[in-house]
Amino acid sequence: MSGAIRAVALAFTCHACASPAQPLAAKTAEVASSSASAPTVEELKNATYAGLGERVGPVTLANGRWTGTPPTLGAASRPSVELAGDFRVVGDLDGDGLGDAVVVLTYSSGGSGVLSFLAVVTRKDGTLRNVATIALGDRVQVRSARVDGGRLLVSAVRAGENDATCCPGDLVEWQWTLGGGRLNTPGAVRTGRLSLATLAGTVWILRAWDITAPAESAPVVTLSYDAGRFTGTGGCNRYFAVVEGGAVAGEVKVGPLAGTRMACPEPQSSVEARFLEQLGGARTFGFLLGRLAISYTRGDGSRGTMLFDAGTPPKEG
Repeated sequence: MSGAIRAVALAFTCHACASPAQPLAAKTAEVASSSASAPTVEELKNATYAGLGERVGPVTLANGRWTGTPPTLGAASRPSVELAGDFRVVGDLDGDGLGDAVVVLTYSSGGSGVLSFLAVVTRKDGTLRNVATIALGDRVQVRSARVDGGRLLVSAVRAGENDATCCPGDLVEWQWTLGGGRLNTPGAVRTGRLSLATLAGTVWILRAWDITAPAESAPVVTLSYDAGRFTGTGGCNRYFAVVEGGAVAGEVKVGPLAGTRMACPEPQSSVEARFLEQLGGARTFGFLLGRLAISYTRGDGSRGTMLFDAGTPPKEG
């Protein structure tokens, strides 16, 4: 079970003081270029990492997690470091023609804060080496990451000047180059504020009903945003609804859902009914390791989080 995913998920469920989300069962979308030489996810889950702060020396993960000793004798909380899901970016950052891997690590001292880091791991003479680690900040949401022309490009959402750390709203972009044993950047560039318009221009494909409940590949369920409306297919019928943001970045309210009324066989009918019910209960949205995350309230008051990949749905027929 991944507490790293649970901790990152808090960044967009906290608006309504929801209970912590559970670990992600569905594999997080991997963003990678083709390279057989790059460290695998399984190798990265058991690698040694450094650069996580003065109070944390080099740590070796076991199945994606390291747990330290309590800061004081008898304390219940323990510091921990975790690999955040299976999210991995692959590309050549050091110019040697071989694939390097970039992963997200989270560090918790046992309190409410969760610091996110990017770590670069290379393979040298058959041995994995964590050659650079850089802090992103407290509960930063990674929207996308890729390696292009020897540069690591990351888009994220982080807390702005007037944001609570739980509920970030500033859209930022970084460009890093690897050199001198570190990731170098001119700094984050603020590109705007998180709003529903951030979702426009993309077809979002449902991948998980909740953090621990992956969606089936068929029927395909989609969501798009444009000009104050959500539209898409629920797996059979087309739907649409008026949608508006709230006073806090990432808040969302979905109006009554309407759409076509074609009779649908199973499992399309059940999938569609479940999706429309959950979408109608949407309360917040954000990003979780490259995926759109929409948190919703169920009829019993509990919370869930749907996850979507950006992409083009497969053609029918």
